[in-house]
Amino acid sequence: MRLLVVGAGAVGGYFGALLARAGRDVTFLVRPARAERLRREGLRVVGGQTFTVPVQLEVTGAVGARYDAILLAVKAYSLEDAMRDIAPAVGPKTMIVPLLNGMRHLDRLAERFGTAAVLGGVSAVVASLDDDGAIAIAPTSQAILRYGERAGGISRRVGALDEALRGAHFDAVASEAIVADMWSKWIVLASLGSLNALMRGNVGEVEAAGGAGVATSILAEVVAIATASGFPPAEGAVEGYRSFLTEPGAKMTSSMYRDLVAGNPVEGEHIVGDLVDRGRALGVATPLLEAARVNLRVYESRR
Repeated sequence: MRLLVVGAGAVGGYFGALLARAGRDVTFLVRPARAERLRREGLRVVGGQTFTVPVQLEVTGAVGARYDAILLAVKAYSLEDAMRDIAPAVGPKTMIVPLLNGMRHLDRLAERFGTAAVLGGVSAVVASLDDDGAIAIAPTSQAILRYGERAGGISRRVGALDEALRGAHFDAVASEAIVADMWSKWIVLASLGSLNALMRGNVGEVEAAGGAGVATSILAEVVAIATASGFPPAEGAVEGYRSFLTEPGAKMTSSMYRDLVAGNPVEGEHIVGDLVDRGRALGVATPLLEAARVNLRVYESRR
């Protein structure tokens, strides 16, 4: 199976590097400056494990082939550019597996490439791109990739994709309920990101300042929207989320908050704003999420 990984940043670069190291037919679609560096140095992974792999490359604006599957690993605010970049690589049977946060991207991809082309996807890894262009992995981070048909079940093409992705030293999972999996991740990301943005601190700092009730209230709003949307959390999951968001001394922050602290663009509208819009449409009150949305909008305006 010919795989195209869009983006050689923290997420796409890491999973793509593992697949390349395992001998899969992987090509990265990157911008010219990144391509030049990767040709010269290879794709480097440091941190929990350290290795370098030579990579096959396509450059944006000059894609010369079609691919069986495309792993779309870009920030949500880069989706429009990414869709333009991958268009020449999409054939009639190409599977697009987006690893973006939130849910709004599914509709945009389906509008552009057709509903049948777009699968669901979820990734989990704590990684960042360092100043030298290497992918830095947190020592204790797990690496998980889930993918599947949005309608549910395991199709023949998902089975083929699963065969291509397994055995590359990360947890590859063909999911029979990928949309529910995406909602589960969204609940955590939106709750954690909103808490960090509003309180300007990590989980432990907020808890120490007496903010456990705020964390619990934010979570309750997100869970209410998920439930009203037809994707209630699994039994017992909410208590686990609550413990995660209120753990004393925990250093956890969301990637959105880390981007905010660094002065980078953030996925506020994709992770928080879209939830607020859905809540309004469903009649769910979301005062804390709306406050987080305004907070993030002010930040973007100042940028």
